[in-house]
Amino acid sequence: MSGEEEPLYAVLTRARTLGFLGPGTIESHLTHAAGFAAVAVRQLGHPPASMLDLGSGAGIPGLVLAERWPDVRSVLVESGHRRCEHLRKEIDSLGWTPRIEVLEERAELTARRSELREQVELVTARSFATPAATAEIAAGLVAPGGLLVVSEPPQPDPARWPVTELRALGFGAPRYEAVTAAHFACFVKTGSAPADAPRGVGRPAKRPLW
Repeated sequence: MSGEEEPLYAVLTRARTLGFLGPGTIESHLTHAAGFAAVAVRQLGHPPASMLDLGSGAGIPGLVLAERWPDVRSVLVESGHRRCEHLRKEIDSLGWTPRIEVLEERAELTARRSELREQVELVTARSFATPAATAEIAAGLVAPGGLLVVSEPPQPDPARWPVTELRALGFGAPRYEAVTAAHFACFVKTGSAPADAPRGVGRPAKRPLW
């Protein structure tokens, strides 16, 4: 582990004691999160100007991306109060508070904020929601020409990301990427999101578009 990663290792260790981090070694979580950064730069051709992480939880991949890109404006969206308190405390301890915002709210509401509505160059999602709900919510956040990167199972399944429905949300067809043992689906925003996307809180999950 590099010296730069050691502070984040400690952050994730504390998150695990609080029950905020899923199974697997902390090293594997850091490696998987780093894959988001590699894929985003590969697809965009440069680090993004702005980044938003959906359902940040323990801070994966949001905090890892923030460490990689200190000049990038970052937003971590998390609806759980205790998780948000943890994220804010850890961000403050790292000295990153001026450049990272933690929003404690449902992502459907975040996508309606005027300062974020189709303004974010990179949106990431790991274990956030179903493909349909993730795409619908992200459509309201990703700027035209920007990118959505979602953690994926090892074997691509076209049924998870139907092209016609994605286009209706303003996204192009999925592009599949792999970095070490991590797999991702990437979507370039090719048009504007529908005015009603995303629908109200809970509806993208309860009444999925596909």
